[in-house]
Order: sequence, then C-alpha cells, then structure tokens
Amino acid sequence: MKLSEIKTQLKKLSTIAFQLPNGDLVPSHFHVTEVGKVTKHFIDCGGTVRTEEVVNFQLWEANDYDHRLHPEKLVHIIELSEKTLGLPDLEIEVEYQMKETIGKFSLEFDGTNFQLRSKLTDCLAKDNCGIPPEKMKVKIGEWKPKQTSCCTPDSGCC
Repeated sequence: MKLSEIKTQLKKLSTIAFQLPNGDLVPSHFHVTEVGKVTKHFIDCGGTVRTEEVVNFQLWEANDYDHRLHPEKLVHIIELSEKTLGLPDLEIEVEYQMKETIGKFSLEFDGTNFQLRSKLTDCLAKDNCGIPPEKMKVKIGEWKPKQTSCCTPDSGCC
C-alpha cells in the first residue's frame, strides 16, 4: 500500500485497526511513533547495486490505555511528514515490536482493518549466483496431459 492509498482509506474511517498476520489486532491504544523514509543501498549476491526506498511507520504501544489515534490525526501526521521530509508516494513498511525483535511488515487494507503482511527474504540474483530454478512438484496420479486444440488420436479428424 502506498502513502496516497492509506490517506484515502483513513479519510473513510472512524477508527483505525491494524491486524497482525496471525489475526490478532494491535492493541487499540497504539501510537504511530515514527513516519519517515528509509533508503536501502546495497549490492546483491550477483553483484548488482540496488536501491530501495519505503515510507516507514513505527507502531508502538504503552500502558496509555486511554490513548486512541483517530484517522484524521494520522492523516495529519502523514501530511506533515510529507511536507517536512518531502516524502514521495512510496510503499509503506510497518515496524511493530514482536516478542523478541521488531517485526517488519508490508501493508494492505481489507475494507475494515489495515493488514500487516509478513515480509520474507529472497535472493534477488538467482540467475547470477547459481540457484537452480525451482522444479514443478507433481504427485504421481495428479499429473494430467496438457490439453491442446489440435486433433487427438481418437477424434476422427485425421
């Protein structure tokens, strides 16, 4: 989800809820403690230099159980961040404190809740670093021959 998309969705809501990949909701007394741009400049294992940029939100909860961040307040925080930091319309990455470390998530919206989606590592240079392409796994008895539009032996067309 991009920055412009979250603002559009927030303007339609009366409350904000973030849902973790396991289905649990982030407690409703969370704070958005940071909005910023994160730039990652790196070289992959195949030797290609890459740059990635995301807008980063950090969610945090404390024992301030009476706190509720309202959609219009988060829109204001985002717009102030865009103006002050010159944020472009980038994809959003969300950080949230998990049990032992900070979890990083991509963001989607299901019409009700903002969905925190797990991010996975990957090799970006599989063709350059010797990773063989993954072969299709088929169980015996499940394989079916490819259907074609040409004649079959018993169709009588030949």
